[in-house]
Formats: sequence, C-alpha cells, structure tokens
Amino acid sequence: MTRARQQLIDLSATPYYHVISRCVRRAFLCGEDKLTGKNFNHRRQWLIDRVKLLSDVFAIEIAAYAIMSNHYHLVIRVNREQAQDWPMDAVISRWYRLYRGNPLVDLYRQGQVDDEVRLTRIAEFADVWRERLYDISWFMRNLNESIAREANKEDNCTGRYWEGRYKSQALLDETALLSCMMYVDLNPIRANMCDDLTSSDFTSIQERIKCYQAAKRNEQTQHQPRSLIPFGLSQDKNAIAFSAADYFALADWSGRAIHPNKSGVIDGGTPTLIDELGLSQDEWLETIRNFRRQYGNFAGSKESLKRCANTHNDCWYKGVG
Repeated sequence: MTRARQQLIDLSATPYYHVISRCVRRAFLCGEDKLTGKNFNHRRQWLIDRVKLLSDVFAIEIAAYAIMSNHYHLVIRVNREQAQDWPMDAVISRWYRLYRGNPLVDLYRQGQVDDEVRLTRIAEFADVWRERLYDISWFMRNLNESIAREANKEDNCTGRYWEGRYKSQALLDETALLSCMMYVDLNPIRANMCDDLTSSDFTSIQERIKCYQAAKRNEQTQHQPRSLIPFGLSQDKNAIAFSAADYFALADWSGRAIHPNKSGVIDGGTPTLIDELGLSQDEWLETIRNFRRQYGNFAGSKESLKRCANTHNDCWYKGVG
C-alpha cells in the first residue's frame, strides 16, 4: 500500500534518506539508447550540476550519488537546524535563486518597505519558504522538473520524463547509511558498466577519489569535495563518522567482490569497517547487492526498525535487520 509522503519522511527519526527517480518506462533517457542509437550521457552531467546547485540553496546535503542511464540515486542529509538558523534575508535570497518570489518581497529587497505590517507579512512568506528549503519533496520537484524541461526542449517534445513521484528510504542508523552509500556508489560496477572505482563515471565515489588524488599530488590539505558531506571523526556532527581511507578500502574490496565478472575475487582480510560494525562478509555483500530489495521505506537494524515502527503506530517495517 502506498504511504503518504509525510509518513515516509520523519526528521525526528533520521536526517538521512536514500531517494531514487526513474525515467518514464525506464527508457535510456540519460544514457545510450541502443534502440535509436542516440546518446544522452550529457544529461547525467546536467543532473549532477543541478543536484549541487540545489544542495547549495537548500539545507539538504549530498552524501552519495550515482547517475545511471535510466535512473539516479541520491543519499542526502536534511539539515533542518541549519535552515532554522538562517536569518530572514538569507532565506529570501536563497529562495530567489530558484523562484520569482512575491511582489511585496521584491519591494523589500529594493529597500522600499519599512512599516511593521508589511514586514510581518514578508516574515510570513519567509517562514513558508524556510520550511520548503529543507523539504525533500521541494528539492526533488525542482530537480526533476528542471531536467525534464531541458530534456523535452532538446528532444522537441512534451510529456512525462520521470516515472511518477520519487521513491525514498529512511536510513535509521549508521550501518544503514554506510551500506546504502556503498550500494549507491557501486551501482555502475554491479551493473557491469565499469571495472573499478576510478572508471565509475557520474558517481560520488569517483569524485571523492579524484579529489583525494589531486590533493595528494598538489600537497593540499583539502582532500574531500566541498559539494559532498565529508568523512570525519564521530565527534564532528557535520561529518560522516568514517574515515575516507576506510571507506575507500571498503569500496574497493566490495567492488571486486560483487563485480559480475570477478565475483569472489578478493584479496586480504576483512575491511576495518565491516569488523567495526560487527557484520560478516556474506551479510555485508548481500546487503550491498540487494539493499533496495531487503528494505522497504525504512532501513536499519532490527531495533531501529522496531523503534521507528512503534513511533508511527505501525506493527513492523520490512527489513532484514
């Protein structure tokens, strides 16, 4: 049964979400269409550019992404506290980067409003926009609509570009976040579109590796992309609580293990992060192969799923937890 969107997004349970959108009829509208011979790979860069623009405007940050030929995955974090701390002028400025706004607010931005009644009304507009600027649905609406308009303009056609509304999964704990990020980053390898992480185009893992390599060559201290949530110490609430080196090692090991042509070909011992999370190799590999099938709209341990279900007055949530 389809759930209402407000039942799927619960920021009191977790700020992290996995979202997916597919092209209509799963057509290759962002890749190479073998039926027509047309190549639309440039649209995948459109998506990356738009995602980064919106992340700079919204209080929604990007942990991982993979832009495939007929769908895309994002792992995002909603930073509601950041949005609530923005002053009114910052909210208005951000909103105007994407939308026309309101004639009264136009006057305010021109310095032509100073009476209390109209200022109160402007503050009400800003409060509405503030809530929208940390709303996943508004984020996804803007992303999908802008890409659909550009693609339809390029194809000189009209009609739907995306299949219905986006799908989402709430990532309720650290293990769910790590396994979902890995599932997303390894999408091209799992689909046999590339052989290794550095050739995994249009993914966050490739961007992170390139940034890390460039920083080492140039002896720079900033070795993580500014447009992605950084890895870091667990004490830093703005960072993902793993080190970049451990994540790269786990991604490399996992990629070689799940590659369709190299399945089982892995060297060395168990990666550090798997041991730290108390998982077996088989459990980990099964999860990153079938994350979408193993969970429904909520992902996490048995305890996390049970706790979230009780909060929402549900009996249970689908999951292997």
